[in-house]
Amino acid sequence: MKPVTFLLPNPRVQAYQLASNLLLITVIACLLALTSCKNNTDVNPTPVGTVIANAGPDQPVQVGQTVTLDGSKSSDSQGKPLSYAWTVVRKPAKSTMTLADAATFKPTFKADEVGEYEFELTATSPNGKATDRVVVSASAAEPLVISANITVKTTLVDRIVNPDLPDYIVTKNIDVNHELTINPGVVIAFERDVRLNVNDGQGLLIAKGTAEQRIKLVGVQKTKGYWVGIAHYSGSNANILEYVDVMHTGSRSLYSTTKAALFLSGGSKAQIALKNCLFSQNDGYGIYVYEGGILREFSTNAFTNNTDAGILLDAPNVAKLDPASTFKGGNGRDVVEVTQSAITGSGEVVWAGFNDKAPYRLTGNLSIGTGFALRPGVTLEMNRDIAISVNLEGYLSATGTQSEPIVFTGANRTAGFWRGIISYSASSKNVLEYAEVSNAGSIAIVSGKKANIALWGNKSLMNITKSRISNSGGMGVFVGYGTATNADISTANTFASNAEANVFVDK
Repeated sequence: MKPVTFLLPNPRVQAYQLASNLLLITVIACLLALTSCKNNTDVNPTPVGTVIANAGPDQPVQVGQTVTLDGSKSSDSQGKPLSYAWTVVRKPAKSTMTLADAATFKPTFKADEVGEYEFELTATSPNGKATDRVVVSASAAEPLVISANITVKTTLVDRIVNPDLPDYIVTKNIDVNHELTINPGVVIAFERDVRLNVNDGQGLLIAKGTAEQRIKLVGVQKTKGYWVGIAHYSGSNANILEYVDVMHTGSRSLYSTTKAALFLSGGSKAQIALKNCLFSQNDGYGIYVYEGGILREFSTNAFTNNTDAGILLDAPNVAKLDPASTFKGGNGRDVVEVTQSAITGSGEVVWAGFNDKAPYRLTGNLSIGTGFALRPGVTLEMNRDIAISVNLEGYLSATGTQSEPIVFTGANRTAGFWRGIISYSASSKNVLEYAEVSNAGSIAIVSGKKANIALWGNKSLMNITKSRISNSGGMGVFVGYGTATNADISTANTFASNAEANVFVDK
């Protein structure tokens, strides 16, 4: 029998095997853990795209202002396209505002009441959506008071967005003794019986608005005859009113007994350019240009709802008026009124008609000392006993057309109302063709004779054809001794309802 041998474990070997087993178990556990993590990611991936909504910073505004919200800084982390939706969270109790273009990143609204307007923006993309809010605080700005003369170079700026509210209030008479510039959009309201004097010397008025931002010179109370108006004495060639509304003047006379929104002095040879201006709701004239005053430029102006006529001016300035300006529209007299004055110079002066068919009305005698031409369609109305005199050095050329005759008549269209036309001129350019001459012969025009037309003096000459001569308080045409007209005057024209002979030739 062999002896039994027992082998005892080596402690070192046992330790080594135990360490190897533990390492194997650790490696297997890690592999299982990694496999488990990968499977979980595939089933529920973590989002990598995010959306940020940005409604822009809070902003203060004025009542009446159009406000633009701005969500343009909203973003998607992957650059994917965003859609926008704005909603009104709250607004002042009386506000009726609505958002325009609420599905864009820049909607707009008009702040119509004092208070806070809060809006929420929702920005959405394929990665999700986000929201943000913005608050707009609207307040009412107060006008500044002007109570001191303008003695230094001054610029008035548009302070208040609402075009119906004044930026400035003038509380007393103001003398402009330096350069005054009024920016587009400015509204100046004048207290009762206040006037603005633009003085000669350094006084200068530059008021240039735009079609979108007109300048307004109005009364604190928007009624006719509330403030006095503008007395303009400055002779500077830089004076201009462009896109300016002048309204509610005429509380007192600007010159002598005449009321007007704008008065141009003759003594200082005041001058101004007027473009795209409105003179409306004035108790008196829109403009009064005294003899010697100068309309440097005049275009596309409008005169409506004035108590008197839109404009009163002297004859030399009439040629500056443009056809596109309008003088009809609720005025006390829808005419262009011309004061007693003379047409002088070295060249021919032309009076054209207006697109609105407003007539000229002579309030005083008209003396013609140079060539004077009237365009087809022009109407001249004369006040009581007014005469037109064609002097030796002048001539009258009134050539109309069959459809657009030139009209000479009385202001009230009754027989024997004005005095008539008298010509002393021997010019061959004295012509009446397709003209209508009526209602003259109120008083004797020459040598005790009443007539619509009178030729007088040595070799005075006028050719009259294709015209209608009617309703004279005396003769139709008086041809004085030594003067001449076309031999067929009696048959080349139409005569009607003259109190005396249609044509009388003094031999």
